[in-house]
Amino acid sequence: MTKEYRQPVYVPPKGAADLFLIRHGESAPARPGESFPLKDGSGDPPLHPHGQRQAAAVGDRLKGEAFTALYVTKLIRTHQTAAPLASHLGLTPVLNPDLHEVHLGEWDGGLYRIKAAEGDPIYRRVTETQDWAAIPGAETRDVFFSRVHKGLLDIAQAHADERIAVFVHGGVIGAALAMATRSEPFAFLGAANGSISRLVIHGDRMIVRGFNETQHLDHL
Repeated sequence: MTKEYRQPVYVPPKGAADLFLIRHGESAPARPGESFPLKDGSGDPPLHPHGQRQAAAVGDRLKGEAFTALYVTKLIRTHQTAAPLASHLGLTPVLNPDLHEVHLGEWDGGLYRIKAAEGDPIYRRVTETQDWAAIPGAETRDVFFSRVHKGLLDIAQAHADERIAVFVHGGVIGAALAMATRSEPFAFLGAANGSISRLVIHGDRMIVRGFNETQHLDHL
């Protein structure tokens, strides 16, 4: 009988961590003249009702996955998004201190959204330079990318040969995939609220296995 070689199915390398990066659900809208609550200087809005529905859909989509741990950031929108999946799996989310959203200085608390919608010249400079440094008091791209890199590697090192759900922010997902692919810094910004991306980390190597999965949200 002739030996056959079928196409292989991807399996993470031995010792790697398989991270599902879930962007939080849609958060409360920004309004002129009002600020979101702040947590350590970062805007901390809760989920919008639509974001709560997205969180439930994420929980339904992922409840059959064999996660050994769930991670969240210090900001409430990740806790609220993780809650349905945590309930399904009976797991208590762990807080990672390095994976919160980029700090936007004087534009935190919701002003960044307004400036972006208005096409503010400083916002245009941010997009042109692919760096938040132009915003007064904001975290620079290099500082942000460095702490995101640390946060992801810390999780990976603690969970070799395990699958982990990490509830984070659009900027964090963008930074993670840009580092993994060595792309332009802002190439992966814009992951949808409630979307799922996948990153396998083996030592210092990051392998992208998926970006912006949203099929579970189509019925909302």
